[in-house]
Amino acid sequence: MRDKGEFLFTSESVSEGHPDKVADRISDTVLDAFLEADPYSRVACETLVTTNLIVLAGETRGPETVTPELLAHLARMAVHDIGYDQAGFSWKHAKVEVHLHAQSADIALGVDAAGNKDEGAGDQGMMFGYACRETPELMPAPIYYAHLILRRISELRKNRDPLVAGLLPDAKSQVTLRYVDGRPVGATSVVVSTQHVEGLEQAEIKRMLWPIVESSLPKGWMCPEAEFYVNPTGKFVIGGPDGDCGLTGRKIIVDTYGGAAPHGGGAFSGKDPTKVDRSAAYACRYLAKNVVAAGLADRCTIQVSYAIGISKPLSVYFDLHGTGKDVDEDRLSKVVQDLVNLSPRGIREHLHLNRPIYAVTSAYGHFGRTPDEERGTFTWERTDLVPELRRAFGR
Repeated sequence: MRDKGEFLFTSESVSEGHPDKVADRISDTVLDAFLEADPYSRVACETLVTTNLIVLAGETRGPETVTPELLAHLARMAVHDIGYDQAGFSWKHAKVEVHLHAQSADIALGVDAAGNKDEGAGDQGMMFGYACRETPELMPAPIYYAHLILRRISELRKNRDPLVAGLLPDAKSQVTLRYVDGRPVGATSVVVSTQHVEGLEQAEIKRMLWPIVESSLPKGWMCPEAEFYVNPTGKFVIGGPDGDCGLTGRKIIVDTYGGAAPHGGGAFSGKDPTKVDRSAAYACRYLAKNVVAAGLADRCTIQVSYAIGISKPLSVYFDLHGTGKDVDEDRLSKVVQDLVNLSPRGIREHLHLNRPIYAVTSAYGHFGRTPDEERGTFTWERTDLVPELRRAFGR
């Protein structure tokens, strides 16, 4: 994203009831079940959801107490929590198939620690992290507000608030912001598409949603009424997995920075923390956020790369986008790597990732969320490195 001139930038979000997010939620519920039973379980779970069918597939290594019957039950409970009890997709009546099998011995050989060999990365690839000053959460504003709109609609729906009576779980949002000299100043358009019961008119849904969207944006940021688009096709009754097949890992830009920063390509949900697609992306966000929170830069992008079976990252790259405050990026990279061990084991231990903390990450973004010390969630959103970073650079 540019830091000069005037331009428009758009990001989208999808609700927990979107078919792909239903799949992500179930995959992360499976992961949590294994980690609850054994913190060192290995899980790579993919989920497919369609009309009254849930299919789990992938590779696992964990206790025999985590049975297919238990996982089928937990998948139903995840769907129940989202709110699906419709003719075409119901937590009660959907068929659940579990096709999980043992993790490949070849992969395990590369990942497992043995003798003098540290734990290796569960796959090759590159991962990115990003932070900026556009919101208090140090997230890009378009994706942050797109998430917030849908989160508030979901909370009202689950609390049976009459303000959203008749709205159903599947929903999408899209927020376009105008930037002046690299800073967001207001929304030029907002799109919200939400599933609803038969008979609820488009104009009525628009009246419902206007105050929710307006209150989710900073004061004075609401777009003109003519640029507020609600269910643009006019009707959205058939939704969720009954309306569109859902798959784990298809919303990677929604999960991260809304297109405002690079993405390495790997999805997160259903993967245990030996998979650097997930854990290293969390570590990169953690480091980028701490750099910005420490006042060392206004924007920070970090890239790391790994080879399967190798513990140390092959590269660590910092880009402060010209916003660094008398900070040398090469020195910053060295300081950060002294503070945090970026091996898979180092990341897992530093961020306490071997815990059942993942189902809550499956919707409304993995980043820009509030850490919960009691539950141990979103540890990568902490800013506990700030004092050490400031000392290292004489601040």
